[in-house]
Amino acid sequence: MYIYPNNLKAKPKMWLWELRSLALIGVGLILSVLALANGLSGLPLIVTVIYGFLSIKVEDTSVLDFLRFAANFLILKQQYFEWEQHYENE
Repeated sequence: MYIYPNNLKAKPKMWLWELRSLALIGVGLILSVLALANGLSGLPLIVTVIYGFLSIKVEDTSVLDFLRFAANFLILKQQYFEWEQHYENE
């Protein structure tokens, strides 16, 4: 018996993260532990934990996705407005 997800085009997930995010978190944690073991700052660990929190997926969206959409809307992408004049008699 094979069990398939509802949408075969969906990104693979494990727990609350996509596998790509989980791999980045794992690599970040390994590098953070190596940095702490060599007496460097704890900044990589803090960045990894923040990324891990922001990339949690709930109902196919995450805080990181929302921040990316907001940055695109407010800063990165040009907005296009089309003005029309509506007449009362028409």
